[in-house]
Amino acid sequence: MIGVMVRFFRRKKDDEADNEQSPPTEEAVADTGGVAEEAQEPEAAEVVTAEDAASERDEEEAAPVEEAVERTRKTWFGRIGGIFKRGLDDSLWEELEETLIAADTGVQTTIHIIEDVQARVKEESIRDPDKALDALKEELVEVLDVDTGRGKIWSSNGDPDSPDGVAVILVVGVNGTGKTTSIGKMAHAYKARGKKVVLAAADTFRAAAIDQLKMWGERAGVDVVAHQQGADPGAVVFDALAAAEKREADVVIIDTAGRLHTKANLMEELRKVDRVIQRQVPDAPHEVLLVLDATSGQNAMQQAKYFTDAVGVTAVLLAKLDGTAKGGVVFSICDQLRVPVRFVGTGERPQDLARFEPRPFVEALFAG
Repeated sequence: MIGVMVRFFRRKKDDEADNEQSPPTEEAVADTGGVAEEAQEPEAAEVVTAEDAASERDEEEAAPVEEAVERTRKTWFGRIGGIFKRGLDDSLWEELEETLIAADTGVQTTIHIIEDVQARVKEESIRDPDKALDALKEELVEVLDVDTGRGKIWSSNGDPDSPDGVAVILVVGVNGTGKTTSIGKMAHAYKARGKKVVLAAADTFRAAAIDQLKMWGERAGVDVVAHQQGADPGAVVFDALAAAEKREADVVIIDTAGRLHTKANLMEELRKVDRVIQRQVPDAPHEVLLVLDATSGQNAMQQAKYFTDAVGVTAVLLAKLDGTAKGGVVFSICDQLRVPVRFVGTGERPQDLARFEPRPFVEALFAG
């Protein structure tokens, strides 16, 4: 099953007809005979089914990354070609440094990039500005080409021979980053490929988060398992995994709280959820996906550090890339934290979620 997820998000065109699943049923979650260790006698989970979802789906492709990075390209990276055409002197490197930092690439990452390009220019005796610009592009691709192998679905170590079972994706991030919307987009993408998806509304601290996830579940045509506001998140996850097993679901995507009163509380809550997951699916979560808001610039970098320390993030989804001129933060995330960016949000529609590919991304920044 995990192998199937690998192939899907690498966008290989398998025979989709063979992968079609029947729509989720209206059956309620069966009595599981217990809940997570942290929950005592939780209320019965509410399951929002997809019976009334619109029959006609918008099958358009996601907005291309080229469009999503347009503001970053026009504001910052589009200038770089002109900088190089003026010649390879000290002023070039100074202006390049200023431009990359202004695009929120980060000071440390900017210095790293420029030093590596300067070294290559010297070693290869590059005199042609166009070739020096190509060297910069190659360095940027290398910075983005991170694969820790920690994830079990999207990394190069994703095992296509994994035993059958549900793929569990734990999604983390602060409130306001587009986390719940991104989960909805992922559900839409899986559903469009014929996969049976269950969403777990484990952000129980905000009623709005539960309602929003239900809305996205209906919109995508997938089941949502939810309790009332203030319920134990571990109990929600327990019930969602039980529902997924009963329905023979392919994927469970778990929404989590993004703002508790202290960092310690948040870390402990996420650890509790993680224990519940591992008790029911021992090798899960198969991915811990951090959603970051591209419009927040270097603040996104601080959030990435926070969650990486807390829960061992395996992948990043960069949301709202189309709404910022400071998309350079992606380089800082990959360079400083060594966490791969796997997806980018390219628009507001359900299908506007694109697989992140380093080389096409860099080419898009310099297009035109």
